Amino acid sequence: MNDVNEIEDRDRIYNALIRVTIGIVLMWGAFFINSQFNLGLKQWGNRPQQLEGLVGILSMPFLHGDFEHLWGNTIAWFTLGSLLFYFYRQLGSAVLLWVYLAGGVLLWVSGAGGNHIGASGVVYGLASFLFLSGPIRKHPMLIRVSLVVAFLYGGIVWYVMPVKDGVSWEGHLAGAAVGTALAWLYRNKGPARPVYQWQIDEQEAAFEAERFEEYWAEYMAQREREDNPS
Repeated sequence: MNDVNEIEDRDRIYNALIRVTIGIVLMWGAFFINSQFNLGLKQWGNRPQQLEGLVGILSMPFLHGDFEHLWGNTIAWFTLGSLLFYFYRQLGSAVLLWVYLAGGVLLWVSGAGGNHIGASGVVYGLASFLFLSGPIRKHPMLIRVSLVVAFLYGGIVWYVMPVKDGVSWEGHLAGAAVGTALAWLYRNKGPARPVYQWQIDEQEAAFEAERFEEYWAEYMAQREREDNPS
């Protein structure tokens, strides 16, 4: 049994690492290709309410302004993506896809303007999903994941507001809103709260007590009918 669990756990780790690595390769590949050949790819960011900015819904997460911008999103993506695909293996792809597409669309529809680039919207979407999903599910292990996310990235909540020039707070807010909605919409899918033996024993005891009460009520009714025949 332990061997089976170890193999399953190893598969989950490999699956998570492969997926986050693909994302890192795409982000870094786009950055270095753009830098090497001076392609001006950053112009294809998400430009809210502009037709030419629609392509940015798809391209925005892969475009970064500089190395510091890219590095920060890489670390956050690696951490949060790994947690997502490891602990929410069945839901991971769906959550990422919705954060990626719905977050981009929401930014395009509601943003005030500008050219938004970077994977920060996706990062905020994953962070909000991971932070809220555990408590919503009341799942002990996933609540621990929520605490890890709060410890590592709790400070990013300030950047859903316009506190720093040049930072796409609207993209952050759009991603966080989508992640929050997904945590609620997927609350009954994916990892289920474990049922412990003591909970099973309590349910069985409650069932037996209910059966006894029904039996006793029937017995007393029968006695009353015998004592007071009509």
